[in-house]
Amino acid sequence: MHSRSDLHKYQERAVEFIKEKKRCALFLFLGAGKTTSTLTAVSELQDQMCVHKTLVIAPLRVANSVWHNEVKLWRHLKHMKVQVCTGTERERLTGLHREADVYTINRENVPWLVKQYGKKWPFDMVVIDESSSFKSATSLRFKALKKIIPFTNYMVLLTGTPAPNGLLDLWAQMYLIDGGTAIGRTMTAYKQRFFEADYMGYKYTPRAGADVLIHNAIAHMVLSMKGEDYLELPERIDLTEFVDIPTAAKEAYIDFEKKLLLELESGEIVEALSAGVLANKLLQYANGAVYTDEHHNWEEVHSVKLDTLHDLIEQNEGESILVAYNFKTDLERLKKRFPKAQVLDKNPNTITRWNAGEIPLLLAHPQSSSHGLNLQHGGCIIVWFSLNWSLEYYQQFNGRLYRQGQERPIRIIHIVAKDTIDERIVKVIAEKDATQDKLFNALKYIDKQRRHL
Repeated sequence: MHSRSDLHKYQERAVEFIKEKKRCALFLFLGAGKTTSTLTAVSELQDQMCVHKTLVIAPLRVANSVWHNEVKLWRHLKHMKVQVCTGTERERLTGLHREADVYTINRENVPWLVKQYGKKWPFDMVVIDESSSFKSATSLRFKALKKIIPFTNYMVLLTGTPAPNGLLDLWAQMYLIDGGTAIGRTMTAYKQRFFEADYMGYKYTPRAGADVLIHNAIAHMVLSMKGEDYLELPERIDLTEFVDIPTAAKEAYIDFEKKLLLELESGEIVEALSAGVLANKLLQYANGAVYTDEHHNWEEVHSVKLDTLHDLIEQNEGESILVAYNFKTDLERLKKRFPKAQVLDKNPNTITRWNAGEIPLLLAHPQSSSHGLNLQHGGCIIVWFSLNWSLEYYQQFNGRLYRQGQERPIRIIHIVAKDTIDERIVKVIAEKDATQDKLFNALKYIDKQRRHL
């Protein structure tokens, strides 16, 4: 378990920024530890009796697990109670009526929550995780949340993509912090001050020098961090996105694991005749689709990994992402869910376009793309949609971006289905990696001793 002294200096800075500013935005790169920093600030503000109840608004998957799990990883946060308030209305109400330090809710339910409490708003601190999802001034969630601004002492916005479509995206987010003081009381005023419209009044472009004026206007309430600016960060950041398989699917998975049989909803029966086949079937199931016969017919059993990848793409808008898949079912489902994705094929033009930043989502199989490809100029994010047991494929695939010529820190994100074979694979790969490191270190030591003889 980590302790507070393990926080990076940039995390310490984020904690103090929240405590000092009260109403602020943290524009942090993925992997900066924004959840830990924010929870640390919340904990210390509670100790100082400055904050009593905190609401975290986040994407559904994040609201359901990320904040709740984070307090378990840090010694100085383990006393905190995080209450999830998602699901049916009854489940939400039950969660809200329980005593807790932090309450998490998905952003879709913000209008419901505001209507529920009205002027009796009980949260003196509100944190918006991935605040760019509130960038639209016409959205119901923004209109609802702006009503509770007078009742909230601390407002903290967290995102790595504050303006994915341009500076117009900033107004609604900044309004939630200061009510429009810095850049305009209304969206119309903001546009008139900093932008020029085309003759139809549909497209707005910043006036000359407007970007500098906007940056200066909001600088006092924004802490912005880019990964490459922090030398204390490792060149490679490994992250794990845990996902929960739906209850019915999890029960079927466990039953299949025990009986070596899985009866799908369609009535098809999948039989695992050996441990190897069983492991493969379990891995397919963790990914969300299982082959039902030797003719490669398959059936989807859940979509949580696809949903998580969708969230990651949204959180990293403007970034190119390299996705590792394992089975043909994975590829088919990925292509269907993300029709604009490009498959890494043998056409050299595909690599050229990727390195030129023309392909936002590139799908690749580790075995066919593990050697000899230079993809480091096209992106800095790898997502392992599905895992495999090969350390070689794992390291070589990561090496497509994590190599000489890469100018930004690499983020390697593993989508792992909790309590499934995925977790075992992650552990095995780590053990293999540790074993290999020991071998390399031993060889280096032997070579050094030999040269001193």
